[in-house]
Amino acid sequence: MCTRMSSLHSNAPAHSLAATKRTIVKAFNGRPFEEIFDEFQEKPLGVGAIAQVYKAKLKPDLAALGDDDIDPDPPNLRRRMRKNVDVLVKSTPSRVPSSYVAIKVQHPKVERVVRRDLKIMTFFAAAINAIPTMEWLSLPDEVVQFGEMMRLQLDLRIESANLTMFRKKFIDRTTAWFPYPYASYTTRQVLIEEFAQGIPLAAFLEDGGGVFQQEIADEGLDAFLHMLLIDNFIHADLHPGNIMVRFYKPEQLSLALGRHRESSSPIENALDVTEEVLQQLRPHRHNPAAWRAQLHKIDEEGYRPQLIFIDTGLVTALNATNRANFLDLFKAIAEFDGYRAGHLMVERCRQPDAVVDREVFALKMQHLVLGVKSSTFALGNIKIGDVLNEVLSM
Repeated sequence: MCTRMSSLHSNAPAHSLAATKRTIVKAFNGRPFEEIFDEFQEKPLGVGAIAQVYKAKLKPDLAALGDDDIDPDPPNLRRRMRKNVDVLVKSTPSRVPSSYVAIKVQHPKVERVVRRDLKIMTFFAAAINAIPTMEWLSLPDEVVQFGEMMRLQLDLRIESANLTMFRKKFIDRTTAWFPYPYASYTTRQVLIEEFAQGIPLAAFLEDGGGVFQQEIADEGLDAFLHMLLIDNFIHADLHPGNIMVRFYKPEQLSLALGRHRESSSPIENALDVTEEVLQQLRPHRHNPAAWRAQLHKIDEEGYRPQLIFIDTGLVTALNATNRANFLDLFKAIAEFDGYRAGHLMVERCRQPDAVVDREVFALKMQHLVLGVKSSTFALGNIKIGDVLNEVLSM
């Protein structure tokens, strides 16, 4: 079931190239298709349930590279000093914008299909909710929330705005990055953004991360916790196909601490070395031993990994009440206080009066958390699904 459904990430049925061209020309106010792109790959890179994605290269008069959407002012002394501290304490990637773009084009009549599917889901959710004890799942509420998230994905201008917001929040962080959105060319049906040159995280999950395993995991966790705990602005569709791994050579210490303005180009004559690394890795896909050996060689050559998050159409933010509930529960779990976590779950659930025995539930949570704590040196053997199933069975 999961394998079949996962095909909707990037292998759903595609719509025609003719429909794509009509939609793009409309987004560019009738400009002929041949006058929009220097290059256009007609085969989609991926096809999802809402849209499909192409790789192309815009005409020079349409291209806009750099970070002016989030950082229009020249770096001041404070930022230069902070940047140099980052370089000294950790490897920092250079900003190397891509000259290529990714173009997401919505499927024709997809809004009608989504509305139909939501009506079907609403009917079955209401039917299941009528079964005794099933109201605990709150399926009608979940369908309402899911429907709202799907409707947001039907306007690609929202995804463009989300990209800009993420870029602003991560401007001084090196753990992850987000592509530049071409907001002036983006419409409800078309999104154009900087092409994220990288290797899908799925490849590292399949063949292994080798010497970069811990570093990639740490960067992903750091980025996610920043979104969740600090920003309260969370990418809500973080499957492995939406996380890319690029490689870079760390930046050099800059001695230009004066007030003079830097070059208008972010990195003049710089190249994104990810393609070089890709060429080294491609022949070893599906051969884990050779893949890991090549990663070791890349590490010795001084390359470092960085995560790029794409497909930001789905984001979520917790309201004040849910955020407080989550942070309190997170703190209790992080401190391995299962007893406190159990009581919090009972006190703040939707139907606390329906709980049969609060004390027994809290003690069972304590037993479960202590079991996880005793396995912290072998977390790879813990399956989150099994843990959740045990919680639900209490």
